[in-house]
Amino acid sequence: MPERAPSPMPLAIVAAATCLALVIFTAPLTTLEPMTAGLGLGPALQAWVMSGTPLGSACGLLTAGALGDTLGRRRTFVGGLWLAALSSVLAALSPDGLILVAARILQWLASAGIMACGLGLLGQVYSGPARRRASAIWAAALGGGVAAGPLIASGMLPLAGWQGIHWLLTPVSAALALAATARLPESPRTGQRIDVPGSLLLITGLGCLLSALIEVRVGGPGLVAGLLAAAVLLLAVFLRQEARSPNPILPLDLFRHADFSGATLAAFASGAGVLALMSMVPTVLVRGLGLSPLGAAVILLAWSGLTVLSALGAGRLPDALSSRTRILVSICGCAAGQALMLRADAGAGWAAVLPGLLVAGLSNGVLNAALGHEAVQTVPPERAAMGSAANNTARYTGSALGIALVSVLIARAPGDGFFAGWHQAVVASTALSLLGLAAMLLLSRGSRGHAPTRP
Repeated sequence: MPERAPSPMPLAIVAAATCLALVIFTAPLTTLEPMTAGLGLGPALQAWVMSGTPLGSACGLLTAGALGDTLGRRRTFVGGLWLAALSSVLAALSPDGLILVAARILQWLASAGIMACGLGLLGQVYSGPARRRASAIWAAALGGGVAAGPLIASGMLPLAGWQGIHWLLTPVSAALALAATARLPESPRTGQRIDVPGSLLLITGLGCLLSALIEVRVGGPGLVAGLLAAAVLLLAVFLRQEARSPNPILPLDLFRHADFSGATLAAFASGAGVLALMSMVPTVLVRGLGLSPLGAAVILLAWSGLTVLSALGAGRLPDALSSRTRILVSICGCAAGQALMLRADAGAGWAAVLPGLLVAGLSNGVLNAALGHEAVQTVPPERAAMGSAANNTARYTGSALGIALVSVLIARAPGDGFFAGWHQAVVASTALSLLGLAAMLLLSRGSRGHAPTRP
């Protein structure tokens, strides 16, 4: 008898939850101004609201991946959804900026559980060409969340203010948690102990690093230097801990394989380059060109909407076109789209950003699909959640660094000064994408067939 095709329900649940996680990520893109007015946010808290999501994600993804592999991916996935529901209530009820920042970090710690285990669950259910198609749909869900988040958040402003998006996230998260409990399979547990010291060192080390980058904009040099020194020390101790741990959250020997290292570097370049730059496009449209939040969200669809469509189309590309090739070509396309954003300036209208948004969106969808596939292909099956978590940690660490960099560069006076900073940000983010491309090319030349890939 032919083998029965797997149910589409696990893919539907994981894709919907992934979309939810990216809605959480993008909610402030078009509601920052109302939040600033309503809560009296100063420059520091504005920077923290924007960077709190990638901070929580980058700090929590590897730990969530280890929890998924050790305690069960479904259990960790469902726990992330319930935490998303509770932290969204906290965000909606926030009386001041500090509580809001704490809620935002909790929201993305919750999303870390969703993102880290979602791809691992798909890798557990689907195999062969079905897995590649599932990865493409998962990537489309990433783009769908980016597209939907600003639209929903700005659309809720007249009805319930900036809090409206958070009230909406609560029941949706709870409903997905119930569906996941009922319909997703649980993964086998490894029976190994969780590397708690490694998790704490990574969380505090990345937290100090990202805090230093955020505080560059508003903090004193002494604080920034202290945070950077603490980050270097904590991350060095983390690497030592991982080398000695019997069950590390990030097995360092995997970096000996070019495919794993290449996929991780590409994810970092994607976050620091195209994702960070496009995350700030609504700010440019609202503050620099005077558009409304809803208008900025609609224009951003040229990037995020095309990301969804191209990710879905990537599933139809011939299997003979390797994921590595797709990643290399799509990074080139993203860099070209970023460079086209130099067209935006004080004398141009909103149409000036469209070519860059379209080129970057087309390339970004293919890139997301290929990275999603490589994340679970380049690690052993029992570490699939860790592979997904490492890939997403690299992506959102890059995003946090990139957003902090772009924010610093455009934090200038309105008008021509603002766009001078924007042009510097475009050049810097494009350079980061090209550096990722160069690193992948070097890895491609240095290794042939040594990665622990799976069909």
